[in-house]
Amino acid sequence: MILDKLAKSTRKRVEEKKKIKSYKEIEREALSLSINQDKSFYEAIRKDGISFICEIKQASPSKGIIAENFPYMDIAIEYEAVGASAISVLTEPEYFKGKDEYLLQISEKVKIPTLRKDFTVDPYQIYEAKLLGASAILLICSLLTLEELKSYNKITKELGLSALIEAHDEEEVKKAIECGGDIIGVNNRNLKDFTVDLTNSIRLRELVPKDILFVSESGIQTPEDIQRLQANNVDAVLIGETFMRSENKKEMIRKLRGDEI
Repeated sequence: MILDKLAKSTRKRVEEKKKIKSYKEIEREALSLSINQDKSFYEAIRKDGISFICEIKQASPSKGIIAENFPYMDIAIEYEAVGASAISVLTEPEYFKGKDEYLLQISEKVKIPTLRKDFTVDPYQIYEAKLLGASAILLICSLLTLEELKSYNKITKELGLSALIEAHDEEEVKKAIECGGDIIGVNNRNLKDFTVDLTNSIRLRELVPKDILFVSESGIQTPEDIQRLQANNVDAVLIGETFMRSENKKEMIRKLRGDEI
């Protein structure tokens, strides 16, 4: 399964990074940084109405290269200008062609929170995310044990970051709740065969207490999709490919949001 390949690749990458900067060193550096309350990811997507987490990625395992032309900084500025609540930045290099530099530069430039979209398999990456300017990280239930989720979520909070805890089915939603997650994302993409079903979010939303923020991820393409999710108490949507394939990203966001264009 692709997640297993991603996890294996990520563990190898983290071990290489530890040779350059040790775990103790990166932990010390991250803990020495102040907490930026102005860039709270939780507060940014907690507002009334449905919030947009707009993603910046050049490629994906299922689609290959999505954006040949990749002016990532211009895209980030566009997202912020049109009213995105937060920006998700891919940093996984092998399958998504991401870079840590993208996140660092975007986080320094925009005033809205950034989410480090990577495959967290080691606490090292959480401290690293803090140093890269992220306001939030991704924790994927299928990659981590319940004990790891609890531990990683605790470290995240200590650093003043938010954790988007991603689930795919009923058991993983229960796991996300049990580990103390206050933002749960449901991926509508089946990572075994890459099919997308929006009803996955709608069905699993019912299992999540209303005081936990709920994010729908993947396969959101039309204003009708947004309306349907909002009608089912979804707090935010994370959209990547739809925006990355659009030549006019501002217009696409306005269209999905139902603005008059």
